[in-house]
Amino acid sequence: MKTARLYLLALILLLPASLARAEGWKVRLDSYSLSPQRFLAITKDGQTLFMLEHQSPLKMAKQFPCTTGQSVGDKRVEGDLKTPEGVYFVGGKLPGGSLDYELYGGVAYSLNFPNPVDRIKGKTGSGIWIHGRGKSLAPRDTRGCVAMNTDDLLSLDGELKRGTPVIIAEDVTWSEEPGEAEGTAKSLAEALRGWARDWEGRGEAYFRNYAPEKYALSEGKPFSSFVTYKKRIFASKPWIQVMVENVHAVPGPDYWVTTFDQYYRTTGMADTVGKRFYWQRDASGAWRIVGEEYTAPSEDLGPKYLQAKSEEARRLLDGWLAAWRKADLKGYLSYYDVRAEQGKTRGREAIGDFKKSIWQSKPPAEVKVDSVEFSLHAQGLAARFVQTYRDASGYSDRGVKTLVLAPEDGGWKIVSEDWRALQ
Repeated sequence: MKTARLYLLALILLLPASLARAEGWKVRLDSYSLSPQRFLAITKDGQTLFMLEHQSPLKMAKQFPCTTGQSVGDKRVEGDLKTPEGVYFVGGKLPGGSLDYELYGGVAYSLNFPNPVDRIKGKTGSGIWIHGRGKSLAPRDTRGCVAMNTDDLLSLDGELKRGTPVIIAEDVTWSEEPGEAEGTAKSLAEALRGWARDWEGRGEAYFRNYAPEKYALSEGKPFSSFVTYKKRIFASKPWIQVMVENVHAVPGPDYWVTTFDQYYRTTGMADTVGKRFYWQRDASGAWRIVGEEYTAPSEDLGPKYLQAKSEEARRLLDGWLAAWRKADLKGYLSYYDVRAEQGKTRGREAIGDFKKSIWQSKPPAEVKVDSVEFSLHAQGLAARFVQTYRDASGYSDRGVKTLVLAPEDGGWKIVSEDWRALQ
């Protein structure tokens, strides 16, 4: 028996290193359109860190030697001396004065290990950094971190912004072609926008965007708690609007990550946040959200939101004016909420009765608007403009009109209308 064990050990030692150890993640990064503009890629096999930039196609901007964990393979548990493989993101820069100089070179950036997919897989550990070295680099010489020559890391100081993607794999290559990643990234972007539309819809479809069991593992709480919380918000709000912008997608070993800025608005609240969604395919092949992280946004989406919604409101205004000019009562009333207020007239039905009584004898001859301005309003949007009106009898007036619009049925409805004469 002892002889057999020795023979087996000899065979293992004679095997090529790539066969004697577990196969690591090997990734080819394509030049697809939704690639991050700049990210890091680390090859553990080559002990090299690359800074890649998407310049149509993907290009290497910088290259540095690095060292990774003392043990080969993907990190699984605390203390296994392995460097994790997957998609991670740069967090904060650690205070240099508190770091051991020989080990960390006085500079270090945290990574978000374990990420949501790592938690689903039961991986444990923490404190995975990209850091400097106060001594000479040696291959596979860390406890799991990625170490670089301190001067090399300092040369990246202005470029390692919080949220910079970091891809760590056994082997990394890249292509100047869009490859299959182009279609995958676009599918994920569409799934993301579908999630936003479902959130606005406040119905059961919203929850079908998630993989309940995996999401529960990554969040550390039952999916039913998430559902209960969201439904309570849905019931308390008359409307919700969600905009997603600056979408990028990054491939992982068996998952993808989309990064984006999100603008959320409802009655009494509006804010912009950055988010990361982790996606995996379900049994049917559909992409589902298995985890999420909040980050700082790359820009304030408030101005973009107002511009986009102003364009929607302008189309409503044009349709409303066209119906008014033609004395099309049915079309005109379709732009009003059932509880709309027009001056002292309350309710869409009463507004219709009032307009019908006027238009029968004095139909509109001219309705013109100028100096249209849109702004945010507690109920949605406000449209303010100068209105010139003339009817068939020759009566005319000119004043400032304000329409308050509220989201309804995927569009907008007029909920109040105020007019003041210009002197």
